[in-house]
Amino acid sequence: MAFYETVFIARQDLSAAQVEALAALLTDIITQGQGEVTKTELCGLRPLAYSIKKNRKGHYVLFNIEAPAPTIKEMERQIGLNEDILRHLTIKLEKLDTEPSSLMQSKQSRDRRYESFGNEGYGSFEGERE
Repeated sequence: MAFYETVFIARQDLSAAQVEALAALLTDIITQGQGEVTKTELCGLRPLAYSIKKNRKGHYVLFNIEAPAPTIKEMERQIGLNEDILRHLTIKLEKLDTEPSSLMQSKQSRDRRYESFGNEGYGSFEGERE
């Protein structure tokens, strides 16, 4: 079996639960075709570089897949039929990457940066001034 990486962008007006359900549907298609999804990353709602079908933002989802080619073709066919998916891209890889994607790494580093600030140096929020 070959290794693939698929990224798709879902419409901005979907809820996070609907995006997870969409990802689960595509995962089921892959597992029914004797494939395996080794990694699923829900990267969240992010701005698009340009408007796609009147959407300025989209929910990004990344899959690492180990599956035969006909299974990938079926998944892409189902993606093309689904109106909730704005764009998708599937590439074939030599090996699967087990590290978090660059989208998730930037999100995690941003989260860590905000956590490290805390309330130190900002004084009290109860109206007191230093």
